[in-house]
Amino acid sequence: MKLYNSVGPNPKAVRMFMSELGVSMDMVDVDIMAGENRQSDYLKVNPAGQSPALELDDGTVITEITAICEYLDDLQGSTSLIGTTPQQRAETRMWARRVDIAIMEPMANGFRYAEGQDLFRGRMALIPHAADDLKAIAQERLTWLDGLIEGKEYICGSRFSMADVMLFAFMEFFSQVGQPVREENSNITAWMARVQARPSAAA
Repeated sequence: MKLYNSVGPNPKAVRMFMSELGVSMDMVDVDIMAGENRQSDYLKVNPAGQSPALELDDGTVITEITAICEYLDDLQGSTSLIGTTPQQRAETRMWARRVDIAIMEPMANGFRYAEGQDLFRGRMALIPHAADDLKAIAQERLTWLDGLIEGKEYICGSRFSMADVMLFAFMEFFSQVGQPVREENSNITAWMARVQARPSAAA
């Protein structure tokens, strides 16, 4: 297998998940700043022109963070990152879905429509006047999550999961480009510090 890798939170999430699993593989770096992901060679790998993409030994390509992570987890015989029981797996998928739609998506689009305009102009439809509202939505949902993780070590309680990996990768990136964590969200700040201390955070 090989992973098509690049800068950005999406590939970071997969690399971090791989580190937690203790999995390594060949990586092909894709220069998204230069638009290499929009060129014909890469579009043959992933027609959506996005990174990361996991190419299996038989040539099959799997894209999207959750699909890649779940596949790698399955290869390891199911770990606590996704869940070792039906209940744990349902819990992980529930929270991964929640943080993806409610926080990560508006956070990412808030960046694309504002600070990231130069990179994304000509690659997708941009709505600059929506940027501030999208950022506000992401922060509102982070405040919601802040209340829910009171007294918890991670999003799924004491179990570190794919939901933590996904949200951390996005928050780490976007906190540096115009969307810092609000000081009043002390539970989120403490959670970020706990995840940052894990060796996988450096992946």
